Amino acid sequence: MRGDSVLDRIDWTVVLLYFAMVILGWVNIYAAVYEEELASSMFSLSFNPGKQLVWIGTSILLIIGVISLDYKFFDSFGYIIYGVMVFLLIAVLLFGREVAGSTSWFQIGGFRFQPSEFSKFATALALAKYLGDIHVKMTNVKTQLIAAGIMFLPMVLIVMQGDTGSAMVFAAFAIILFREGLSPIYFILAIGLVVLFVLTLLVSKTVIFITAGVLCLVIIGASVKHPKRILITVVVGFGIFATVTSVDFIMKNVLKPHQRSRVVSLINPDADPLGAGWNVTQSKIAIGSGGFFGKGFLQGTQTKFDFVPEQSTDFIFCTLGEEWGWMGSLVMVVLFVTLLIRISIIAERQKTQFARVYGYGVLAVIFFHFAVNIAMTIGLFPVIGIPLPFFSYGGSSLWSFTVLLFILLALDANRMQVLVR
Repeated sequence: MRGDSVLDRIDWTVVLLYFAMVILGWVNIYAAVYEEELASSMFSLSFNPGKQLVWIGTSILLIIGVISLDYKFFDSFGYIIYGVMVFLLIAVLLFGREVAGSTSWFQIGGFRFQPSEFSKFATALALAKYLGDIHVKMTNVKTQLIAAGIMFLPMVLIVMQGDTGSAMVFAAFAIILFREGLSPIYFILAIGLVVLFVLTLLVSKTVIFITAGVLCLVIIGASVKHPKRILITVVVGFGIFATVTSVDFIMKNVLKPHQRSRVVSLINPDADPLGAGWNVTQSKIAIGSGGFFGKGFLQGTQTKFDFVPEQSTDFIFCTLGEEWGWMGSLVMVVLFVTLLIRISIIAERQKTQFARVYGYGVLAVIFFHFAVNIAMTIGLFPVIGIPLPFFSYGGSSLWSFTVLLFILLALDANRMQVLVR
């Protein structure tokens, strides 16, 4: 066993990327709420920038705590941590405080805590614990069902809280399953269902039924000597029929009014420009007005006049795009892409399946947040209210991403201390 410390073995590239993004995030949070008469608010605990400094400071304490723990702790207590977070997700339904239509917060005095954020790394640990078992094979249907259950249990509980955006993040853990050997047919089917859902909102159902029916008949006619192919075609045909006919039910009875209006606004931006489409329209104006080099630090007019709501949280990218322009946005994207590539390298070099699976869990969560947050601010995805990792204001968000990332770094720093399973 090597005699050097964990600090000597930690991946400092990721650490530097982490702090670069956290600092840039803090600067943009300050810019998002800046008012000339309150210029000193950068360090005031009454304003978001000052509060974010507290979260950053406490995140450093969390980092120290995570890397100080025995690396075996995360494997040994993966299920327990997951169970605790599931318990908190249930408890918040009963005793939580409603914020912005979502009952997903505990509040103790002036402190608020959102269990759904921490459930992400807990779910990654539980999946890693389960799939890391030498007897578990992803080709086994039972394994697939149990892994899906681990993913979807917190997802369902978070949907019950009214926070559909956070719940959607858990679908990203499917990346782990595909890396561990799940058939890509599931991915193809999922993409097909999404495309069919959107197509049903754009095209007449009659056109879809006629087109699908003709294609199915042609395939069946060409497969007379292949009963299995005919059966698959019939099943797919019924699947298309069931999906198309369920769209209206989902839109009217499953989605909440504000969620429904966001989907409609994405498909037809001119449907409600002053209502559901307002945020995205103003967001695109802010980002586009930044040009190549931006308007300059603290010079964003869309930001200063509060045209974009939630600009220090879900729409923090607007501030960056307006004040730092295309070049500033490129720097941010490069930071994230570099981090994601580095995480994938770290995941692949692990000596245990537990650590590798967890690494891909980290990759999945950060990638989903990064991609969807940027996509929704430029009108390519419905507004679902999820933060941009390390940039958006919020203690629960920053703490959860910090723990998520540094558990991986702790496992990586000790990868040579374990035996290959």
